[in-house]
Amino acid sequence: MQIQDLKQLIINAGIEKNEASIELKMLLEHFCNYTEKDLILGKPLSDNDINIIKEKISERINNRTPIQYIIGEAWFMGNKFKVSPDVLIPRDETELLVTRAIEIINNNSFLDVLDIGTGSGCIACTIAKNTQATVLGIDISSDALRIALDNVTKLGINNRAIFRKSNLYEKIRDGEKFDVIISNPPYIPFNTELSLEVQKEPALALFADKNGLSFYETIIKNAPQFLNEDGYIMFELGINQSSAVKEMMEQNFEEITIEKDFANIDRVIYGKLKNI
Repeated sequence: MQIQDLKQLIINAGIEKNEASIELKMLLEHFCNYTEKDLILGKPLSDNDINIIKEKISERINNRTPIQYIIGEAWFMGNKFKVSPDVLIPRDETELLVTRAIEIINNNSFLDVLDIGTGSGCIACTIAKNTQATVLGIDISSDALRIALDNVTKLGINNRAIFRKSNLYEKIRDGEKFDVIISNPPYIPFNTELSLEVQKEPALALFADKNGLSFYETIIKNAPQFLNEDGYIMFELGINQSSAVKEMMEQNFEEITIEKDFANIDRVIYGKLKNI
């Protein structure tokens, strides 16, 4: 069996051709140390390597396990993050949110950031790595926080991204204030039909009441007491949620901006705390 045959196994399972190529490359690099250069040179795989990849492909297509969970890693803004079924897989859409946050933080010389629902810590770690800010990442899941701690150690930014178990603001201490509150909250309405792969991700990080808006509502309502003067609140948005979230923000926030992703979907919203 050759590399093309391995790729065909993935395609035959209904995975799009280009995606199958990407997934196979990820498996080869991770489990066989087989690089893009090896592929171009036509370096043959050993029988042992072929058997390993066949086993992983079987897991991928029979269980519909996301490839990132199989290899235990996912790329986000140029860095590899440890992931497991305890955390959401970092996505390209979230990179837009984090890119804009880094710009706002650096342009305003902000130093204190709160990341609500940190999961793998990809948002907190990336902000800490690219700004002078210290980021507190909070999550209700102890298992997710263990992954986040592994990632902060992996990236060598200990004490710049720190983590705490908290149900939203519950464990934020008296007097703790932030220049930016950022969140990619659960925003999928219950009973939404999801792909088999997405169903493998933690429901706690996916679904929200009130047609997907409950976490936005709670975070926005309580944000002013935890923000410094001229502080910002920033969210990733679900589909068709921008108007509702903007309306929630308008009482206490100004200069509200909505940005679209590459699919022309309203994906990021942010605003500045009003001086009242």
